[in-house]
Amino acid sequence: MRGFHPALSAFDSLPLAERLFVHARLFSAPLEELTRHVKGSRLVDIGCGHGVLVSLLAMGFPDRSVVGVDPDARKIEWAKRSIGRFSNVRLEVGTVEQLAQREAAQFDTVLVADVLYLLPPAQWPAFLRACRALLTPHGRLVLKEAENDGSWRAKKALLQEQVMVRLLRRTHESGAIGFEPRETLHRALEETGFSLRESVSLSHGYTTPHVLFVADCA
Repeated sequence: MRGFHPALSAFDSLPLAERLFVHARLFSAPLEELTRHVKGSRLVDIGCGHGVLVSLLAMGFPDRSVVGVDPDARKIEWAKRSIGRFSNVRLEVGTVEQLAQREAAQFDTVLVADVLYLLPPAQWPAFLRACRALLTPHGRLVLKEAENDGSWRAKKALLQEQVMVRLLRRTHESGAIGFEPRETLHRALEETGFSLRESVSLSHGYTTPHVLFVADCA
């Protein structure tokens, strides 16, 4: 069992159900590993949800400016009641495309954790191009998804997400729930103007086949 992380203290004022949700989010996904690959001080988390990753990025780093964006107004409201109290955090309801229209080339690192699996693959190019538009010319994309590697982990993770999205309605889908092979993600990144630095399996110690992708603007 993983120990309590200081970043979770930001959520102490939330109702019990929401606190349990953010704790489960951190303990079931290697979000800390994403923070080790950021560059620069202007960061944005796309699909931030309650803001667990935003908390990891902002707490203890007053020199950073961290933006969290999510289309789910409920989750942004919970985030504002917790991490929204940090002076270096800004939270808003919206999509990556909407943000890119207003704040193009303003961020050093764009982070995306478990968002693409909720989108049909046909929508990935527009999403990734919007992520690239947010970045400075030397910016970086840090992306985490689960891969379809044919393992029991992938089958378990898909069933789990179907329950979370369609039964419990804790997460909003956008027309699809599914995992793709790692090569499909590689190709999508390259076709939308990114140069892949590395892709690393982060499944060890987890029951989900997590994969980390780090890519720079090509």
